[in-house]
Amino acid sequence: MIILGVDPHKSSHTAAAVDTPATMTIDTLTISSSEADYRRLLNWAQQWPERYWAIENADGLGHHLAQWLISRGETVVDIPPTATAKIRTLSRGGRRKNDPIDAAAAACAAAIRGESRPVSAEDHTDALALLDERRHTLSRHRTKLLNQMHALLRELIPGGVKRSLTANAAEKALHTVTAVTIADQVRAQLIEDLIDDVRRCDRQLADNTARMKRILDEHATSLTGIVGIGPVLAARVLAGTRDPRRFPTAAAYANYTGTAPVQVASGDYNRHRLSRYGNRDLNSALHSIAVIQIRTRTSAGRRYYDRKIAEGKTPREAIRCLKRHLTTALWKTMVKDVRSREITSATPHSNAA
Repeated sequence: MIILGVDPHKSSHTAAAVDTPATMTIDTLTISSSEADYRRLLNWAQQWPERYWAIENADGLGHHLAQWLISRGETVVDIPPTATAKIRTLSRGGRRKNDPIDAAAAACAAAIRGESRPVSAEDHTDALALLDERRHTLSRHRTKLLNQMHALLRELIPGGVKRSLTANAAEKALHTVTAVTIADQVRAQLIEDLIDDVRRCDRQLADNTARMKRILDEHATSLTGIVGIGPVLAARVLAGTRDPRRFPTAAAYANYTGTAPVQVASGDYNRHRLSRYGNRDLNSALHSIAVIQIRTRTSAGRRYYDRKIAEGKTPREAIRCLKRHLTTALWKTMVKDVRSREITSATPHSNAA
């Protein structure tokens, strides 16, 4: 088996063919970032029938090449830059670094199979991830606009306005002000501009939510049936998880989300502490779901929370227990949805046969 390690850059990619038994570099090739050179790279790789690709940072600079190879039936794994750095440190020659060495290090990291991750073709979870990132950007921008508007209104109105400011509330407050000085007139004009900007952000956020809901409906997710999960949180969970089957158990998924408790010290199996590791976006989404369920007194999450409080847990500890409990429920739901979609997509073929 030959592993083709790739060190990607913005304008060029370097590949190294590594023989797995001996982890020895056989050949290297450097190409430019263009589809014509992608074809040259694939032609070069075809001299080894048994092969797969190990691309460093396949979700970053290597994303386009990785997806191009997958679309042509190639097997690709993602290697994190930290893994190639470890290989370089432990290899002969110490910390020498260049493109062929980095490419070979990616292949060697894949041979160890400790930190590689299979890369699949993009699907609806990638679309949801893009929409979720856009939503983060819009939300931050809207908050910045509201802060600017709040500061300007404080300078126009004695005592300012309430902290929970909206475009309509700002417009209503502005109508009570008579700008006399030239500075106040400019402040009023700026507030009118900011009101328009906030309303545009509100429309974009509403459109963003509608797109998320449309994608979720098209791919039949059951997550929105869980109390506390709407289209936005469902999109965030799916975007952060991608394929739930890459986690063999619910415990593995809990470790990935940072909801699995960590032992305080080795040998002490009775005391645990909060995990600071894992995907923090997923952890934040799980916290939001847990808080909503606790506030919904008829939910199963609230009953679970009350039971933990009755057992002597503090409110903070009970929330952590609920987040861990929700992690299992989310993982099982997503795995069930994936299997249902596979059965649905396979049904027409079986009928045709």
